[in-house]
Amino acid sequence: MQIVKGDITTWAADAIVNAANTSLLGGGGVDGAIHRAAGPELLKECRTLHGCETGQAKITAGYNLPAKYVIHTPGPIWRGGHKNEPELLASCYRSCLRLAEQNGCRTVAFPSISTGAYRFPLDKAAAIAVKEILAFLEHAGLVRQVTMVCFDDATRVVYDTALRRKRS
Repeated sequence: MQIVKGDITTWAADAIVNAANTSLLGGGGVDGAIHRAAGPELLKECRTLHGCETGQAKITAGYNLPAKYVIHTPGPIWRGGHKNEPELLASCYRSCLRLAEQNGCRTVAFPSISTGAYRFPLDKAAAIAVKEILAFLEHAGLVRQVTMVCFDDATRVVYDTALRRKRS
């Protein structure tokens, strides 16, 4: 597992993860950026998927992105932590990694799911992401490299800290 600062829409991986909304039809933040970079074919394919439940994931082609696939996962909206938000976020990571494995992906890149407009506390989200990714990698069959692609330095530092804590 590695953590970097960067733009996930330019990341060369077998699959990148889209922090989608439940419609899968595009939105703001990373979702909108991925849809814009992939081109109109992504939206066309997403329309055939009929949405996705929070905590689950669906896969499409990457179209104009450097990634072969986009794995779409709607993260939970933070409502204080008493509406199953931590488990739903953990399920996002597990669902995405299972889909990556089922589709022959060796490399997967994630954004920070639910920490933007959905207001999931960054430190809690980072701890969940690191825990789920490392647990998956212990038993992965095909997936060999998972990268957290953080939009800014502040987010990268929080994920770096979570990874250090988990490894120590």
